[in-house]
Amino acid sequence: MQIAVAGSIAIDALEVKRCLPSSRRRLTQAKRRSLKRSVTSSLLPAQERMIVPPPLRPVPALDTGSFTLILIPSFRASRIDSTSTSLQKHPAQYFCPTVECKSASGEHHLPAVVPQPRAFSPKHHIPPPSKPKIMTQLQEVSLPVSETASVSSSSSSPERAVYDDTDFFTTQRNDSQSSLGVASLRDMTMSSSDELVYRISPISRLPSELLICCFSKLSSSIDLRTCMLVSKTWSSNAVDLLWHRPLCNTWRNLENVARSVQEPTSYYPYCSLVKRLNLSNLNDEINDGTVQPFMHCKRIERLTLTGCKELTDRGVVTVVDGSASLLALDITGLDAVTDHTLKAVAQNCPRLQGLNITDCSKVTDESLTAVAQSCRHLKRLKLNNCTLVTDETVTAVARHCPAMLEIDLHNCRQVTDQSIKLLISRGRQLRELRVAHCSQITDDAFLELPKHLTFDSLRILDLTACHQVHDDAVEKIIETSPRLRNLVLAKCKDITDRSVNAITRLGKNLHYIHLGHCAQITDAAVIHLVKMCNRIRYIDLACCHRLTDASVQKLATLPKLRRIGLVKCQAITDRSIMALAKFGVSGELPSKPVGPSLLERVHLSYCVHLTLHGIHALLNRCPKLTHLSLTGVQAFFVREDLTAFIRDAPPEFTEHQRTMFCVFSGPGVNRLRDYLNSDDPATIYAGEGTMYDDREAEDGDVDERDADQQVTGMMNATGLGVDDDDMNDEDEAGEGSQYGAEADA
Repeated sequence: MQIAVAGSIAIDALEVKRCLPSSRRRLTQAKRRSLKRSVTSSLLPAQERMIVPPPLRPVPALDTGSFTLILIPSFRASRIDSTSTSLQKHPAQYFCPTVECKSASGEHHLPAVVPQPRAFSPKHHIPPPSKPKIMTQLQEVSLPVSETASVSSSSSSPERAVYDDTDFFTTQRNDSQSSLGVASLRDMTMSSSDELVYRISPISRLPSELLICCFSKLSSSIDLRTCMLVSKTWSSNAVDLLWHRPLCNTWRNLENVARSVQEPTSYYPYCSLVKRLNLSNLNDEINDGTVQPFMHCKRIERLTLTGCKELTDRGVVTVVDGSASLLALDITGLDAVTDHTLKAVAQNCPRLQGLNITDCSKVTDESLTAVAQSCRHLKRLKLNNCTLVTDETVTAVARHCPAMLEIDLHNCRQVTDQSIKLLISRGRQLRELRVAHCSQITDDAFLELPKHLTFDSLRILDLTACHQVHDDAVEKIIETSPRLRNLVLAKCKDITDRSVNAITRLGKNLHYIHLGHCAQITDAAVIHLVKMCNRIRYIDLACCHRLTDASVQKLATLPKLRRIGLVKCQAITDRSIMALAKFGVSGELPSKPVGPSLLERVHLSYCVHLTLHGIHALLNRCPKLTHLSLTGVQAFFVREDLTAFIRDAPPEFTEHQRTMFCVFSGPGVNRLRDYLNSDDPATIYAGEGTMYDDREAEDGDVDERDADQQVTGMMNATGLGVDDDDMNDEDEAGEGSQYGAEADA
């Protein structure tokens, strides 16, 4: 019996066995192994081989005692899409005709892979082997008819390299493919006419995974669109990336996206491809009608509607309804949103992991409790300024959301010790806890925690303005959370050096420390803190009136210091500034070479003893400086030539505040530096005294009481109260989240 087979993949003995009648496959395992060894030695001599190039043509009949298997090579795509749509579009790549095989006992029809530009019925489809090999040479194998039923491929046999130059016909005893042989790269030769018919470009043979990986490196949506126009294969692999997060930064783009997701006859189901939708760039123009087209997008995973104040419950519910894939929802600043929206979230979004309802002041415990009970995978929850939230919500989150990582309760003034204690005890994975301005929180929230319980995951703790927190609570916090990185104790006015000494036990883990308005802290505690925690990147000591130049000079030795806040530290002088600029105490450069300072932001507002000499040195020695606040520093706000480089004051400032405002940011810092370096020093420093004039205090020209009166007068002129610091005139609000991201790393 003679069989002719042409194809682009290696048809091993297993495929031949599957084509034979079932009665001839009933063999024992031992018989199969014995016949497998006989197949290995059944290769015909070279002179008996018969080569048949494509296209397939009749082959003379041989002895009926054996049949001949002829493999004809061709080329095809390495990836076969088994979907019905692809099979109908490219039938020649997947289907094959039958080849009549005659023998003495009768007729058998075996499928043969013959690449012809004709469509065949799907019933003739032969699936490729699990590990196909491209055949590169015409090969002919003679197998006895009596033994063909026992031919099988062993999955445990080691595979040989396809493109190994030394890999020719092999006759190893245990090699399951030795009966077919594997050719080498140098034998991959075809005629030019055959290449035009069968060959596909190498780039078209790349798997979809590699194409998607390449396309994902393209940052421009225009480039992705261009890739979609290359071919159907490229289009199908690039369309997901292009529509994964459609660009809606302009009204025109938003109209195009909305039109496409509503088109029922589009080539691709664009509404199903949208995974991330961000409309915050057009927040003033977004209303309930704008989001109506996106009701068809049921596979959205991240929905950002920050600042879209015209949206109401109707618009948000339209998008959320049926969105079972939603993982994160941000509706910050939507004042009109009520419990109706969050109840819809609880009913439709069981996979929700992140929820931000900052400034949604109408939301109550009723809906938040439902969200906590239904969305048990919740990991991040921000309830800033949700003043109606009470212990009921926090308790529900603690009991039903064990995977909680971050929770922000800023200004939730009805939250008490009871719920916070339960949240910390159950939240063993909790990484961020922010309870700023929760004035009812006391020491009991931490002192009554279970004994011998540690929270190694906690990285960020914000206790701003928790006035009832004292040294005992801080010591307990450090004891139970030894890996804290960011600790904010601003406006906890009762903490003393005892708390700072406890914080030093954090050692190298501490990166961010805020002790603003902790007026009882002294130089000794700060010096000890720097000695034990030498990886501090940010430290704020605003309104710590007891600190002197000794503390700042020690802080200047921190190798990774990026930001420092010394607002209203009235006792510091140019000695501190020169230390931050890596100068010696005497104002001269140190004898040992010292690299430039890494400082990026320096807050020196209302430090009345500073002069232009020190600020000039700081600018020249801090090349990375991008923010410098000098509001209330007399050497600057009286100089119109210097204030020409300040940034604009916030719009909510009064006229008096605008007059005193003196903050250099971004390009303004560079322009100020260039201006001071370009002019004659004698002209710039005209009217100023020496940098270090120790006789000033002795002569009584500027004593401490006069300095206090001067600072008080300037603060009254700007409208700043005694509890306000530099954060009233600068964009410090975003720093917490930035350092929070660092803590997760």
